[in-house]
Amino acid sequence: MRPTTAEFTPYGASHGVAVLVLLVGAVVLVVVGRRLRDRDPGDRLGKVLAVAVLATTLPLQVLYFTPDLWNPDKTLPVQLCDLASLASAYALWTHRWWAAGLTYYWGLFLTTQAIATPDLASGFPDPVFLLFWGMHIGTVWAACYLAFGRGVVPDWRTYRFAVATTAVWAVSVFVLNVALGSNYGFLNRKPAAATALDLLGPWPWYVLAEIAIVAGVWALATWPWVRSRRG
Repeated sequence: MRPTTAEFTPYGASHGVAVLVLLVGAVVLVVVGRRLRDRDPGDRLGKVLAVAVLATTLPLQVLYFTPDLWNPDKTLPVQLCDLASLASAYALWTHRWWAAGLTYYWGLFLTTQAIATPDLASGFPDPVFLLFWGMHIGTVWAACYLAFGRGVVPDWRTYRFAVATTAVWAVSVFVLNVALGSNYGFLNRKPAAATALDLLGPWPWYVLAEIAIVAGVWALATWPWVRSRRG
């Protein structure tokens, strides 16, 4: 049995510290990334960050498969945050356009939602707490570092790829949910607690509304980069 630890309190002290670490680290990485663009074309710092992301993501997934935490309805590594962390590690190591694009869209616009409203029970200093925040913060750091620091920015090809990949994910996870009776991504039904999804209507209309909102926000987040290149 795992030792009993304090429960996580949303918007409590530990949550606030995690968000502060996220914001300060993002600013530092953007500044450092800009300074290193010409000095370090091989991006050694990016490779170090890639290893750090994996060092939190992989142990967390292993922990979720232990008897005390295993729950096939909740802990399979199929959430977009799980996939975003892996994409961010690959993007940091290689700067491949498609991986950097997924990191940008999934990291800045979806992983940040998990940071704002974390699905987390374990409090500090439980390993799950530390690894959870390490994975999520690392993903957002990677997105900021690559786009705003190193200049690996999206374009319309990246946008189309991210939208298509996310659509494939949604269909695949929907089928998985049907098979398991789970609800990953809240694709098959709304959560029991009140959420912003309640404003978007019943199923399946709230899913369609989410798709439209995400596609629109991502397009708006792509347009300035495209315009700056043309300028």
